[in-house]
Amino acid sequence: MKLRVVELLLVTTLPAMVLAQQGLPSLKLTIATLIGGTLAAGSANAFNMVIEADSDKLMKRTAKRPLAAGVISETEATIFATIIGLLSIALFQIFTTPLATLLSFIAIAFYVIIYTIALKKRTPQNIVWGGAAGCMPALIGWAAVTNSLSITAWSFFLVIFFWTPPHFWALAIKYKDDYAAANIPMLPVVASKSHLLRQMWVYTIAMIASSVALIFNAELQNWAMLITVLLGLVFAVQLRDLDEKSDDYEKAAGRIFQWSISYLSLFSVVLVVAQLLKA
Repeated sequence: MKLRVVELLLVTTLPAMVLAQQGLPSLKLTIATLIGGTLAAGSANAFNMVIEADSDKLMKRTAKRPLAAGVISETEATIFATIIGLLSIALFQIFTTPLATLLSFIAIAFYVIIYTIALKKRTPQNIVWGGAAGCMPALIGWAAVTNSLSITAWSFFLVIFFWTPPHFWALAIKYKDDYAAANIPMLPVVASKSHLLRQMWVYTIAMIASSVALIFNAELQNWAMLITVLLGLVFAVQLRDLDEKSDDYEKAAGRIFQWSISYLSLFSVVLVVAQLLKA
């Protein structure tokens, strides 16, 4: 289920719910949405492992995954992925809203069909467009509360959309040889370091701008805007250290990857605290 990845998805689901509710949503709705989201993401990740079992065997980072290691069969994994996927849809249908249910189904299908099957091995822009599946929790969390979507919800979606490429490409720098061995054209594998850095700057700047726009659209306090800008500046400083001529190149990429996780987590905390204080 790649639960460490799922954690990041939940980090964005709860703030979206708080913003939509303009306060704390009910405990029942919150638990149902978070469990449903965990199962939906876990289902998509499990299907991903079934489809990429052969590729995972070629990569040191993924060689110990259950299917690659032969711990379970593809049939068993497919049954597991299907069952928890259906459970997630049922939870959303029973305890949340029709729109949240539909968006959850779309998120699973998008990750499996569009990203894993259609894009991942065909284009170095795979994580850009395929990463949209990872942005869905922001919309799902909002829809679980309101059964609708607003400009604020889409602003949150864009923050995660622009955050994903520099976050993932930083990781891909470290595992560049793995992706090359599996014939997966991640941008660090097929592009020069200078081109990669330019692309990371573009998405980082767009992420910072989207974060500021979200604070503005949600009408949160000035201190939240200030912290958001400071978090963005720290991200930019980390990216500035990614010198293509440096012997510290991979370590700098590792620091960017770790900070990107901290950025999204801290920004989510800011959103929640600012909305609760506002309420």
